[in-house]
Amino acid sequence: MSEFQVEKDLVRSFYTALDKAPADGVAQVLAQYCAPDLRWFGFHPFNDISSAQALADQFWSPLKTALRPMQRRLDLFMAGHNQMDGSQSVWVASMGHLMGLFDAPWLGIRPTGKIAMLRYAAFHQVEDGKITETAMYFDIPHLMMQAGQDPFPPQTGAHLVQPGPMTHDGVMFNATDPAEGIKTLEAINTMIRDISVWSGGRTEALVDELRRTWNDDMIWWGPAGIGATYTIERYAEQHSGPFRKAFGNRQFNGHVCRIAEGSFGGFFGRPNLTLDHLGGFMGMPGTGQSADMRVIDMYRRDGDKLTENWIFIDLLHFWYQQGLDVLGRMAGIEPAGKS
Repeated sequence: MSEFQVEKDLVRSFYTALDKAPADGVAQVLAQYCAPDLRWFGFHPFNDISSAQALADQFWSPLKTALRPMQRRLDLFMAGHNQMDGSQSVWVASMGHLMGLFDAPWLGIRPTGKIAMLRYAAFHQVEDGKITETAMYFDIPHLMMQAGQDPFPPQTGAHLVQPGPMTHDGVMFNATDPAEGIKTLEAINTMIRDISVWSGGRTEALVDELRRTWNDDMIWWGPAGIGATYTIERYAEQHSGPFRKAFGNRQFNGHVCRIAEGSFGGFFGRPNLTLDHLGGFMGMPGTGQSADMRVIDMYRRDGDKLTENWIFIDLLHFWYQQGLDVLGRMAGIEPAGKS
């Protein structure tokens, strides 16, 4: 039996019950599987929710009313000890799409009556048979683009409904070799240490830096508004290079959770980064103002290096802090201030 089998089975049962529940039955499912004081960290405009009942009322019931019948299409499913607390807690993570017929408005986004997919990633802390904390990050701008309401200028990467791993082995319901997870975590940690010196005056070419921790045929599956890019050279040209030029005073705030299992791993922060926008990010003019980035990263390792990376960035929250309320603009509302 997997070291994390109990936690995996709990989250799988939770997903099954949640996905089958009607909009008015979500609260009962959350009460069964989650602690009453569940801490849930989502993207703007939901942000932090501090109870299972509030989560049902504010997020899940409206979403399941809009996308119906909802189907979860998993691409990653894994568990592990959290490196960030000395391996004291166990977390179960997943990634994929929530799919349904977009039949009712959600957050002011117009329904299409057609299939729509909300791309998501989630980390669940499991304690004493209950989910006590969840970070669930989701690509709302991607859903807007599917509805014909593109909120951003043209992307530097490609706009896609993003697939899961090329190897199709990211859904790990059962036991895996612990040694493989250790290798993956080592690869992720090496990459984090390497990138941490970006603002430290390193003069080598960006592609040379990236080649230390990435395979040449890497794929970076970025969020809507940035897009996906393929190979080290195009990643440097289409995202990493422009990103580094666009920001100053970068502060890494650390991660809340970092785990790995098999050839896969990931982390999230709250927020991961605080930085000043100098101009050019996503084609937007600079403000010089500091803002936070909430990010989930998921990875696949091939050999000793990373080779696929799925990114979730709360761009609506980031731009809200910069004075642009994307959702409010659809409704003719100006931002009241930072959230």
